[in-house]
Amino acid sequence: MTPGPLNLITDIHGIAVGNAQDMRLNSGCTVLTADAPFVASVHVMGGAPGTRETDLLAPDKTVEHIDALVLSGGSAYGLDACSGVVDGLRAQRRGYRVGPAIVPIVPGAILFDLLSGGDKDWQENPYAALGRAAFEDAGIRFDLGTAGAGTGALTAMLKGGLGSASLQLEDGTLVGALVAANPMGSVTTPGDRHFHAAPFEINSEFGGLGADPASGQGRDLTSRKRALVSDRSNTTIAIVATDAALSKAQCHRIAVAAHDGIARACVPAHSPGDGDLVFALSTATKPESNPGLIGHAAALCLSRAIARAVYEAKPHPSDLLPAWRSQNL
Repeated sequence: MTPGPLNLITDIHGIAVGNAQDMRLNSGCTVLTADAPFVASVHVMGGAPGTRETDLLAPDKTVEHIDALVLSGGSAYGLDACSGVVDGLRAQRRGYRVGPAIVPIVPGAILFDLLSGGDKDWQENPYAALGRAAFEDAGIRFDLGTAGAGTGALTAMLKGGLGSASLQLEDGTLVGALVAANPMGSVTTPGDRHFHAAPFEINSEFGGLGADPASGQGRDLTSRKRALVSDRSNTTIAIVATDAALSKAQCHRIAVAAHDGIARACVPAHSPGDGDLVFALSTATKPESNPGLIGHAAALCLSRAIARAVYEAKPHPSDLLPAWRSQNL
């Protein structure tokens, strides 16, 4: 398995990703859409999720295809980013058709960044406009780090961010991940230099420093974040995707497997105060491949994407926590 040409989820043909952020607000959102409606499911392992329209992604629910997925900051307010995307899709006459009516299907998930700095004293919820802007920005190339839904993200010790990675399987199947990393846990080992995901790194994509040589990891739960914000100010939300033809039930199993990627990259993960969630989608532009191998590749991509999110985060004057780059470059 090797990364795709861009090492982004958009290596999968037909997928586009857009970001919108407001640095004064210190928040933003990220939208994934595609050339055609796609099959998707979801699995939640965090204790404090914030979601929209995720029930319909269960394998037994009627709707088979959706039009876009949204990852957003803003806690419950950020769910309104989905409304902006719905408006954008409707303007393009895209959505689920019921007679003459068009209903765009746009599930989404949010992370909590309301205490991460920035001016949150708005008079009108800004997230619908951010969602529309992110949808209209969607393309093959997009920024990582301090961008989109990762703009106000924090890990236990460092700034979080937006990350992505991809892999191509031997049969040509592509797998990718997109993540907004805002976990309660740490993405780096004590000292803030080495990434927990280091064993899965490819081509020095997050610094090439290798694994921490120290043993006994996972016992030091020091957190700068906890001293600044609530224990509930967390969540890692992600999308994994493949071009292999999969059913909704198979997508659900891919989402379950991909959560291993969060657990390998964030220590600890899936806590009561995290809303950890993974969407999984299939564009079905290639024949069905091995779902077990796709799930494994999705977990690898997600671990790498989380480390890339932190590695690519940029320092900003309003930061509450340091960026990895300001500590290590």
